[in-house]
Amino acid sequence: MTPQSRFIRFFDTIGAADVAEVGGKTASLGEMYRTLRPHGVLVPNGFAITAQAYREMLERAGVWPALRAALDGVRVDDAQDLAQRGKLARRIVYEAGLPETLAREILGAHAALRDEYGVELTVAVRSSATAEDLPTASFAGQQDTFLNVRGEQALLEACRRCFASLFTDRAIHYRVDNGFDHFKVALSIAVQKMVRSDLASSGVIFTLDTESGFRDVILITASYGLGENIVQGAVEPDELMVFKPTFLQGRRAVLRRALGAKQIKMLNADLGAREATRNVPTPQADRERFCISDEEALRLADYALRIERHYSERASAAQPMDIEWAKDGLDERLYVVQARPETSAARKPVSVLVEYRIESHAPPLASGRAVGGAIAAGLARVIASSAQMAEFRPGEVLVTDSTTPDWEPIMRRAAAIVTNRGGRTCHAAIVAREFGIPAVVGAQDATERLRSGQAVTVSCAEGDTGKVYAGTLPFEVRRTDIASLERPHTHIMLILANPELAFRMSFLPNDGVGLARMEFIITEYIKAHPLALLHPERVSAQAERRALAQLTRGYAQGADFFIERLSEGIGTIAAAFYPKPVIVRMSDFKSNEYAGLLGGQGFESKEDNPMLGFRGASRYTHPAYAEGFALECAAMKRAREVLGLSNIKLMIPFCRRIEEAQAVITRMRELGLARGEDGLEIYVMCEIPNNVLLIDEFSRHFDGFSIGSNDLTQLTLGVDRDSALVAFEFDERDPGVRKMLRLAVEGCRRNGRHSGICGQAPSDYPEIAAELVRLGIDSISLNPDAVLKTTLQVLALERELRAAHAPAAS
Repeated sequence: MTPQSRFIRFFDTIGAADVAEVGGKTASLGEMYRTLRPHGVLVPNGFAITAQAYREMLERAGVWPALRAALDGVRVDDAQDLAQRGKLARRIVYEAGLPETLAREILGAHAALRDEYGVELTVAVRSSATAEDLPTASFAGQQDTFLNVRGEQALLEACRRCFASLFTDRAIHYRVDNGFDHFKVALSIAVQKMVRSDLASSGVIFTLDTESGFRDVILITASYGLGENIVQGAVEPDELMVFKPTFLQGRRAVLRRALGAKQIKMLNADLGAREATRNVPTPQADRERFCISDEEALRLADYALRIERHYSERASAAQPMDIEWAKDGLDERLYVVQARPETSAARKPVSVLVEYRIESHAPPLASGRAVGGAIAAGLARVIASSAQMAEFRPGEVLVTDSTTPDWEPIMRRAAAIVTNRGGRTCHAAIVAREFGIPAVVGAQDATERLRSGQAVTVSCAEGDTGKVYAGTLPFEVRRTDIASLERPHTHIMLILANPELAFRMSFLPNDGVGLARMEFIITEYIKAHPLALLHPERVSAQAERRALAQLTRGYAQGADFFIERLSEGIGTIAAAFYPKPVIVRMSDFKSNEYAGLLGGQGFESKEDNPMLGFRGASRYTHPAYAEGFALECAAMKRAREVLGLSNIKLMIPFCRRIEEAQAVITRMRELGLARGEDGLEIYVMCEIPNNVLLIDEFSRHFDGFSIGSNDLTQLTLGVDRDSALVAFEFDERDPGVRKMLRLAVEGCRRNGRHSGICGQAPSDYPEIAAELVRLGIDSISLNPDAVLKTTLQVLALERELRAAHAPAAS
């Protein structure tokens, strides 16, 4: 290597403390090259053209006054003024030219790099602002980068253009917005050996979840070709996620993955082409597979952890990182080509209590039961049947007769939901609570009173009655900081099903997940009946068989698809709350709901009353579904053992009889899920009067009970909870139901078993929650929207109970 000078420094002489001289980007590259490359993190070599070179170039050319004049009084909110001044500033810098001494040193350093890598060397020329990539501000993407630069004259030209890019319109705007002085920010340039990812793939790694700020995952994005398409948002990449705690325990597995479209890929241009790179369509076969293997993703995760650990130690604080990587298609090795502190998601605010308030004296257009406690506005979209779901647009208010699990893809995108039918525990209500969407259910003739395209405001913040008002009405949202909220003795757990909400929900004060619903994952991410995946030849409809083949492309068989998707969905929820317990309920679809899955019609019988039919435990050992249950168990075994999420507990729903319990537990043991082995606990839903009456006998087979107050109330009172006609009879406060709750909690305590409740009663009726706390229930599981309110109620009640039992002052 050439000796370092004021103008040139090779990576092996640069460290993190050199930001003022070489900028954040190059300082980071030098830091990694010197300290992490010896530990296996591959970083291509290169050199920096220092900020001093930039300053001296402008000084020798005598252009500082002209440059200051060009930017004096720039109006960044005036697009025309900004464009004119930015163009002038760039021309001034470009035309300053490179002093002969500087040009000679650049070419000397380039020759030394060519000696290391060979005469076919191409380089990336990257800007590196001296205030760039700081933990409190990111200049990333403000200046230009030039890829696949070949030859000496092309290198010098790229350097001139790179220096000039300190004054791109976006860079000028950013500095003004963030209070940086244009002339106290200088530009260094990193000249780095180009990794031939045009022949392979590249991407970006974040050492946290960018949407929620959750710190325990590594998010890897990947696409074919050069990485600029991902950085610029021009392509939908693959996404793979690794869970840090279990990875560090030696569980080398991808937590979850999403196949990206990867429509185009950026390649190096042919020699002599005007531009150094070009985009071409990605072949369809390549688009339909992940562009890196799991093993490569895990190697990148290892790089990311080493980088994050190194920078966190330097900062004496956790330092999430944003890392660019590239795979060289010639040597098949993975390289890190850039790393910077992550500056957005890492600063997300703490959890807050959100309260909605509206003032309206106008009569509502429609009203029904309020769900969710929130307020939302949007254009109504009346959907008469599932065949019209394609008409729905994100952000609209879904208005329909009723919903089933196959509606969930559009429900999750709705601003609010209004249904004619249903009670507080119908499908629409359950899903709306989970997604944090306000819903008005049982609104009778809402589909007739509302029309598509009509602006409406849906208010569920005015008590038990939800109202739909005409127009977009103003409302207030109050947020309360709960960072220091005291934890009650009674465990407050969550009810969840959507993996995409898990990381964000984990920030709520909680003691884990008391009910993780498997059905949402099957409906949303698997979409097909388990037996149709196992036996596609038995699906009669050709269109469905084609859909199954498309769904499982890239998998050796349908079973692999089901096991991987389900384990990743449940695994994501378990990871979000790790190491707190996550109680996963095995599937509890009714036969009509299973029939609605892709290919399901041929595997399900028609029942007059599916609510009381072939559901829960009765399916698991029955010949009609035993193979499907085996797939569920294989997925849970993978989540616990391969992904390492030992905090998963399993729960059996709707277990009617002791003999049924024995058969299911035996079958699970045969499938590798033996109660007691590797800490596995198996719970049962306490939702049938027989579960309460025979709780001593059921306790011999299960480690805990979760009271399902919805079904327990239905079966105690003999009320169909989905029937709007008798909804007034459905009341968890009935003395008979409350006696059942008391007997269940007392029975659990008598047998040394965990007692919990995951129905709606504690959320809706404070007196029920209070009674359960007095009885000594171990946990109360709630939808996310009710967690904070109920936590405060339980804390107050526990204080009262402690005060009542405190010895009187003498």
